[in-house]
Amino acid sequence: MHTKYIFVSGGVISGIGKGTTAASIGLLLQAAGYKVAPMKFENYLNLDAGTINPIEHGDPFLCEDGTEGDMDIGTYEKYLGTDMGKDNFVTMGRIYQTVIDRERRFEYDGEDVEAIPHITDEITSRIYKVAKANKSDVVLIELGGTAGEYQNVFYYEASRIMTLKNPGDVLHVHVTYVPTPFHLGEPKTKPAQLSVRTLNSMGIQPDFVIARSEKYLDQRRIDRFALFCNMHPEDIISNPDLPSAYEIPFLLHEQGLEKKIMKKLGMPVKSPKLTEWKNLIESIKCKKERQIKVAIIGKYFGTGDYQLRDSYAALFDAMDHAGWVSKVDIKTTWIDAEKVESAITKAKADRKDCDEALKEFFGKSQGIIVPIGWGERGSEGMIAAASFARKNKVPYLGLCYGMQLAVIAFARDVLGFKDANTTENNPKTKQPVIHLIPSQKELMKRRAYGGTMRLGGWEAKVKEGTRAYALYDRYNDFINKAKGLTSERHRHRYEFNDKYAKDFEKAGLVISARSVVENLVEIIELPKDQHPFYLGTQGHPEYKSRPLNPHPIFLGFIEACKKQG
Repeated sequence: MHTKYIFVSGGVISGIGKGTTAASIGLLLQAAGYKVAPMKFENYLNLDAGTINPIEHGDPFLCEDGTEGDMDIGTYEKYLGTDMGKDNFVTMGRIYQTVIDRERRFEYDGEDVEAIPHITDEITSRIYKVAKANKSDVVLIELGGTAGEYQNVFYYEASRIMTLKNPGDVLHVHVTYVPTPFHLGEPKTKPAQLSVRTLNSMGIQPDFVIARSEKYLDQRRIDRFALFCNMHPEDIISNPDLPSAYEIPFLLHEQGLEKKIMKKLGMPVKSPKLTEWKNLIESIKCKKERQIKVAIIGKYFGTGDYQLRDSYAALFDAMDHAGWVSKVDIKTTWIDAEKVESAITKAKADRKDCDEALKEFFGKSQGIIVPIGWGERGSEGMIAAASFARKNKVPYLGLCYGMQLAVIAFARDVLGFKDANTTENNPKTKQPVIHLIPSQKELMKRRAYGGTMRLGGWEAKVKEGTRAYALYDRYNDFINKAKGLTSERHRHRYEFNDKYAKDFEKAGLVISARSVVENLVEIIELPKDQHPFYLGTQGHPEYKSRPLNPHPIFLGFIEACKKQG
């Protein structure tokens, strides 16, 4: 069987759910026994998502090979259970850079280099490369943005060219939006019709339209879709809002989408085996034993007057995965670190107890998380949160920056290093307990920011007898027991300053894991007899957590929160 190619595009609005739709289609085909390789093509000229403000484009997803992709790459990993990497994520910046570099090396033999065919050839060559490297039965290609944007027109042109060159092996799925204006009270298909017409203007006729809406489409709406979009009614797939995005594969399966795709592409029709996924949905929907409140103190929540979940998408997903297994309903409170800073400053000015001010933010929480972050803004509020959790025995989880700030809090409170800080925030600190290692100093001097951090999976030796080892030991998928090694994904450049390691250990802080390369501190914790759960990890367990395989660190944290009053 020839490799099949499925393009997934979007219409009307961004954030419509193309990634989740593509991942759901991939899951159904994979569950039917086909080997699926997903790809995401992004519009922006950044070479990757690593330097983009998470408020602008959501939480960059970190892959095992160090690729900094977008959130859809994480969705593919969670739905398909396979690692993504540099070949699965492509930006327009990367395409342009490759073509221009080739031109500079005279690889086009003096030919004038143009958008078509050279840009489109580079796009299609990357698709064929993934198909060959993975020996894929199906390559799923998600096109970033929406139909009609000038930034992504070459992706659509590449899709059209591939359809012509691979007759019978290419299929186009268009995900579009059907709004229900409040003052009208009925779904309106006209915006979706116009997005399909935009596709038609580029020489593309979609094989399927997946209509996102608040409720199921009725037959009248489906018939009008079919009439105005030149399609059969059975090829209009309804995709209404659901309580959980993990239910989407079943929604599509109930409408026979995977079998319709197999028939159109001339593939043997097989039924997907969805038992594990069905059990997952049951665990999501089951009655929970109790509700816990977890405070997340960060600085990438707001955009204008609105609050965003996407800035910490992987974190929220990892918490959900652990919550379902632990049978708890997790209510998260998003706390702006700068507001905590302001409250502390005011309390000091009024000569009031700072802990009382902090109770206003954290007093009703069963757990506190300080997640990924950069820079001085809001850092003192996060340090205060780490101190509050330690002093009041509230379960605490520090992720990357949250681990570093927990170290600073301990240094100030326990070691008496009042000036303790990270050189990222205070280059002149007299007690740089967090600092740049030499290799990163050279990069910073050259202002080499993109793709220069400690990225991707790094092995670490976990110390037996620690809380971290006990957690990893319970879940064999996350540790090599014979060697005591685990591997977490990293995305940072500042490290624990080993010069102070003995001071911390004498004062009771446990260094429970060090990297195999360079012997860098990876995990710190407080002993079980001193705190119910206090752990900071330099790595990012949130990027390795999956719905069918939650990460042990999150399971341990949620279990500790569950035991709180």
